Amino acid sequence: MFVKVKVFAGAKKEAVKEIGENRYEIHVKEKAERNLANTRVISLVADLYKISPKSVKIFSGHHSPSKLLSIRTDE
Repeated sequence: MFVKVKVFAGAKKEAVKEIGENRYEIHVKEKAERNLANTRVISLVADLYKISPKSVKIFSGHHSPSKLLSIRTDE
């Protein structure tokens, strides 16, 4: 399954907002440096789908606010 996210790094509050089917806006406190924001986004999406963070991978958009995440739910 694929999920599209728009990430807002360096936000004052963390929030996950569903904007469509498998589309989210995610606000994280971590800065967009040293992969901190990406790691937190993976953790939040894993919590959202109640799966292990190892099952969530960034498919595209590593250096962009718009990301496509691949989620394996078969584990």
